[in-house]
Amino acid sequence: MALLEELGGWAARLTPDAVPERVLRRAASQVLSQLGAVRAGADHPLGGRLTAAFGPPLQPDPRQSACVLAGLGSWLNLDDTAYAGHLSSSTVAVPLAFARARGLDGPALLTAVVAANECAARVTAAATLGPLRGQTALHAHLAGAVAGRLHCEGAPARRWTDALGLAYAQPPWPLLRAFLASEARLLHAFGPVRTGMDACDAAAAGLTGAPDLLEDPDGFLRRFAAVPLPGAVTAGFGTRWHTETFSYKLHPGGPGIDAAVDCALALHGELGAPDFDDLADVLVEASLYTVLVGRHARRHLDGPRRPLGALVLDTGYLVATALATGRLTVADLDPPAADDPVRRAAADRVRLLHDPAMTRGLLASEAPFGEALRQAGAAGTAWLREFGGAPLVELAGDPGPPAEDFTAAAKATGARVTVRLTDGRSAERELLIPHGAAGEHTRVHHAALVRAKYRALGGPDQVAEALPRLPAMDGAELRDWIEAALRPGPPADSHRPDRAAREAVSDPSGARATVKPRSLRPLVDDIEEQRP
Repeated sequence: MALLEELGGWAARLTPDAVPERVLRRAASQVLSQLGAVRAGADHPLGGRLTAAFGPPLQPDPRQSACVLAGLGSWLNLDDTAYAGHLSSSTVAVPLAFARARGLDGPALLTAVVAANECAARVTAAATLGPLRGQTALHAHLAGAVAGRLHCEGAPARRWTDALGLAYAQPPWPLLRAFLASEARLLHAFGPVRTGMDACDAAAAGLTGAPDLLEDPDGFLRRFAAVPLPGAVTAGFGTRWHTETFSYKLHPGGPGIDAAVDCALALHGELGAPDFDDLADVLVEASLYTVLVGRHARRHLDGPRRPLGALVLDTGYLVATALATGRLTVADLDPPAADDPVRRAAADRVRLLHDPAMTRGLLASEAPFGEALRQAGAAGTAWLREFGGAPLVELAGDPGPPAEDFTAAAKATGARVTVRLTDGRSAERELLIPHGAAGEHTRVHHAALVRAKYRALGGPDQVAEALPRLPAMDGAELRDWIEAALRPGPPADSHRPDRAAREAVSDPSGARATVKPRSLRPLVDDIEEQRP
């Protein structure tokens, strides 16, 4: 069978009973987390422009609703990640729109989310060792959109093959300048989701796609992958659940900055809430991945403009903000905060250095591309050399065999932050796995973490508290829950998103210490109740 035939056939047959309960629970947390991201996007002035152009997130046509949900939930970097890809902007947005329109129940919604995750992650993993990763790998949303819709519609396997083949006939290739420095970023998930909707409509009308479009010498992987991994598309159906590799984004920011921000937030309390002027020197040591992303972002921040797309990747700005204010919110990415000369001067005092041990830890974890290197074997060496030079190849060493399953998946994008204040005091924090990232701590506490994120972004308490019931909701309750989740409400508490990450409980993955301010004692109690 061609890859799209095998992938679509498996996903089309997926039922709630075939998905382990732990995986459905992870998908439920993913849904609430993405609903928080959509709320944040809708509350922002640019989100208002998006809805002025294309309508509200919930509207009668589920195809248009899916596109708007995708656009609102992606561009503030509050969307969750998996091995491989930023998936939720399609794999949650599309099932939400169609489950609401068709009156589906909680099990049907979550199974559609899992099916969409598995299709999108597997295709993205097959092209991960290539030029596009993270949010720029927009092709993930083609599979996510098609699978999310067709599973909700109960479409036959043949239609899946055709719709996927039609969607991948013209996959998106974003231009980095537009992605980092313009408001076109708001459309980066909107576009591929719309393509997926059109592909589904075309397949339903009888148009056919090439079933071997992924693996053919003139197909997708030939163009989008430096080291194609076609085996990743079909490996371990029913055992390798990519939904178990999810990392939940607890504050806005690009790839690799989360651990540095977590450390900075903890140091804020330890150092007695320093001002921006108090920061004499800040050293952030992180993996080569974080360093390279940070350097690239800086090239788009040299002038007077502070484009949000680049600012969310600027480790210096994000760490300085967290150190001095004790928070990192969407408001910090916009004027007047982003244009504050004192804050910008403090950001310039943040130095970003490569820590080889952290790079070694990143390459050993499944996400963002360690598992791809294991699947590539010797063929991955050339990609590593091009990505980071010969030293990176030496750090990687023998990648070992691919994982049989993802029950122990991790995303070790660690950081060490050392701060020296103008009064001579200094302090240091280190975190190997960010709060909310794939790892043992998140496997235990994901539900509490995403509930705190959702509340912090303005979501109603009753929606967050209903999360445990999501896998058992009937159609009417689910529809009411979705509508309540996105209903406009009071402004978000700007102090809660980041504290939620570090106040959960001490993370066994590598934090030297964890601060638990009294103001979030209810969150700590909530998480303690979930301990096995």
